[in-house]
This record gives sequence, C-alpha cells and structure tokens, in this order.
Amino acid sequence: MRLPLLLLLAAGLVVASGCGDGDDSASGESALTVVATTTHAADLARQVAGDRASVDGILSPNADPHAYEPRPSDAAALSEADLVVRSGGDLDHWLDELVENAGADPEQLTPIDSVETIEGDHEHEGEEEHAEEEEHEGDEVDPHWWQDPRNALLAVEAIRKAMVKADPDGRATYDRNAAAYERTLRRLDSDVERCIERVPADKRKIVTTHDALGYFADRYGIEVIGAVIPSLSTQAQPSAKDVDELVGLIEDEGVEAIFPEAAVSQKLERAISREAGAEVGGTLWADSLGPDGSGAETYVDAIRADAETLAEGMSGGRVTCGLTR
Repeated sequence: MRLPLLLLLAAGLVVASGCGDGDDSASGESALTVVATTTHAADLARQVAGDRASVDGILSPNADPHAYEPRPSDAAALSEADLVVRSGGDLDHWLDELVENAGADPEQLTPIDSVETIEGDHEHEGEEEHAEEEEHEGDEVDPHWWQDPRNALLAVEAIRKAMVKADPDGRATYDRNAAAYERTLRRLDSDVERCIERVPADKRKIVTTHDALGYFADRYGIEVIGAVIPSLSTQAQPSAKDVDELVGLIEDEGVEAIFPEAAVSQKLERAISREAGAEVGGTLWADSLGPDGSGAETYVDAIRADAETLAEGMSGGRVTCGLTR
C-alpha cells in the first residue's frame, strides 16, 4: 500500500508584530489559525498546537468523509486560515475547489511537507527520511494512513515543521507538544501490539464494512479476509456476486465476527452475518473519530477502542486487553 501525502498548505506566514515575546496565547489570542479536513488530521494538529494555535476541523465527528459535501462556512474558515492540514487521497479531494471558492491566492498554497511510510523508527530530528511508497491493490491510494500509529508519528512531525515555519516564535511550544505526543503514540503502538498478540494467530482474521483497515492489519499481523463494500471508499456498492463470495470466504476461513463501522449503515453486515454464521462484532471507528461520550473522541482513544473491539471479536470474546479502561 502507498501512504498518501499529508499535505500541509500554508496560506501565508504569520508575521509577529508589536511588543512582547510574540506568545499571543497569553493574551487569549491564537498565534496561528489552522484548518484541518478530517477528524484525524484535526486531532493530530491540535496535539501539536496546544493553546498557541487554534485548529478548526471541517469534518464533524462520526461523519463519513467519503460522502462529505462542503458547506459555505468551510470556505469562510479557509479564507482566514494560516495553515491547512489535508489528510490526502479521496477523503478530502474536494479541498482544492473549496480553497478556490474561498478566494485564497493559489500562489500562497504550496505543499509544506509530506508523509510516507518508511522502514524503522522515525527520528524527531536528524537524518532525511528515505521513504518507500507502498501500493494498494489496483494501484489505488489507500487514504487510511492513520490506522498505523507509526504513520501518525510521521504526520505529527510534518505538522510540527509546518507550524514552526508558519509561526517561528512558537517553535518551543510546538516542539514540546510534538515530543510529548510522539511518546504517547509510541506507547499506543506498543500497547496495541501486545493486545493483538494475545489473539491466536489463526484467529486474526477480519471482515469490515469497507477496505479501511489495511494499515492496521499490516502493522499488527491481521489478515483482512474481505470487506462488505470491496472498495477503499464507502460510496461503492457491492454486487450480489460480491456478497455471495464474501459469505463463502467467511465460512471457509472460520471468521469469528464481522466488524461494522461507525457512520455507515450496518444492515448489510447483519444480513451477511446471519447467512455466514458469524457474529456482528463491535463497531469500529475507521474513517472518523467519535462524538463526546463515544470513547473515541481522540485519535489515541479511537485506535485503542478499535484494538480492543477487534481483539475481543476475533477471539470470540476470550481476549480483552483493558485498553479502554
């Protein structure tokens, strides 16, 4: 699979003015205005921004980004942004037209950084990143890069660099926030790895709503048997043949559970589960973070919740990891 670009678009640099040390957060004003497309991109940006920059997310929690239709208020937000964080792929393909409609000067919208998969650990500072792009079946770009926390680490570093470039006076804040959050992400990755390893290897088989868990599966040794919607987008429609073949695969592979996704109708999953004799597992937060009270309000919460749900479902309820306590 190939990790799509996480494009950080600068819509003009912040220029410090007046007296003082340039820390506008002390006066209640944000030194930097950031707009992010998806809920995952917005949350990562908020972790780096802290109180110094304001981050406005275009997509709402529990909204399907594949089906999103921009609103006039989105263009208004973009017209005032100093920095735009774009998730990439077909999840926010609508952004280019939205930026144009916002009246932004295309000359000022230049890619600041990109994130790609690499081998080994990512260093906060130091050597250049020599990335290897992975390709998804059919050469389609898989936009669900955040399903591997190691990719989130790369995204955070790209966001940090972009914020420092747009707001140099905030470097100490952005560096400190990014370093602390990177430690959290590394701990998340280790916790999820230990959790999934508790599930017997021959039981690590899943079926999801659409093809959104590829990076997660590759990272933690899970086999994706199939998807109810055999596509990287929820907007595709499965054929009767697709459904019949999936039922056969579930039966042949002994899949314990089908995992529906939040923000998408679960009717077809339930029908397939009845026909194939598999359980309907817990709901996954595949394309969006959850609303208040969901337990998946942040990126870290969502990955932990999904790992717990998958471990329990794959093992037929025999494995729980306590990741969400």
